[in-house]
Amino acid sequence: MSTASTNTDAKPPADDNGLQVWNVTEPYLNLHCGLGEGPYYEAAAHSLRFVDIKKQRVHTVDLTAAGSSPSTLVTTIQLDTPVAVTADIEGVDPHDRIAIGAKYGVAVLDRRTGAYEYVTRFSSADGKDGKEDDERLRSNDGAVDPHGRFWLGTMTDIGLDLQPEGSLFLIDGTARAARTVRHPVTIPNSVGWSPDGRTLYFTHSTARTIHAYDYDPRTGDASGERAFYVHDGPGEPDGFRVDIEGYLWQAVYGESRVLKISPEGRLVGEVRLPTKCITCTQFVGTELFVTSAGMEEGEGTPEEVELSGALFRVDVGVKGLDPFLFKLSES
Repeated sequence: MSTASTNTDAKPPADDNGLQVWNVTEPYLNLHCGLGEGPYYEAAAHSLRFVDIKKQRVHTVDLTAAGSSPSTLVTTIQLDTPVAVTADIEGVDPHDRIAIGAKYGVAVLDRRTGAYEYVTRFSSADGKDGKEDDERLRSNDGAVDPHGRFWLGTMTDIGLDLQPEGSLFLIDGTARAARTVRHPVTIPNSVGWSPDGRTLYFTHSTARTIHAYDYDPRTGDASGERAFYVHDGPGEPDGFRVDIEGYLWQAVYGESRVLKISPEGRLVGEVRLPTKCITCTQFVGTELFVTSAGMEEGEGTPEEVELSGALFRVDVGVKGLDPFLFKLSES
């Protein structure tokens, strides 16, 4: 297992197209994830957690021990459900419990025992009878908004024929209620906010589009959907994070890179990686951690396959925005 990391210059020179370019050649940690996703920085513990959707695992890497092999600092929770994204809960020690996007909705995971309990199911959303879960669907990416609500997408579950049957849900943990925001979608991905909290971004991967919305900081309403960035390439935009200057760092599945997109929706830089299926990003200080998905033999070069499903990191010279906390009622 390779555990080396590559940290390039924080302010790299521009390429022939005027783009800033960071080159990453080795993984920070290679657990050979089936579908690595959802990296999340736990500031209090200085650790990074991320999920493996296919293998139904939550991994946590302790980042405190400088010079130690990352592989010796990993703890893993094995679940019996796909888990796509995690979030900290307001007023709850994340060492004990966190929120997870599981197959049927948002659940609370006890990290000590591995047990989880649903707090809101997708089947409870408006227009649904609340009686039966849709076995064809699972959760995908999402994030907590400034009002403490969980924006969480659903898509066709792994192993089934991909259809435009998913939705983007808004889940209020204090009311234990879910609301359908957008339907149908095929692969709904990351949700994020501008530094001033007035713009919401949402990536619809199969449409190769990052949508922008006007976000009302007072009410939490989103309106005025527009195309912020439309990707021109063979891959699909996957997960992203926003930095403190308002730039989006957008992973592209199938293109071995992360895009740096300006607040005006212009491509200004890219992180180049040694495997194709790049899934999501997360800031830890000025370092950008990047997850990836596994590949089978023949789907790429031997190196691309060997490093698929690995976790990468690179110093990009800017910090990311802090995540918001999920608000959850006790009842």
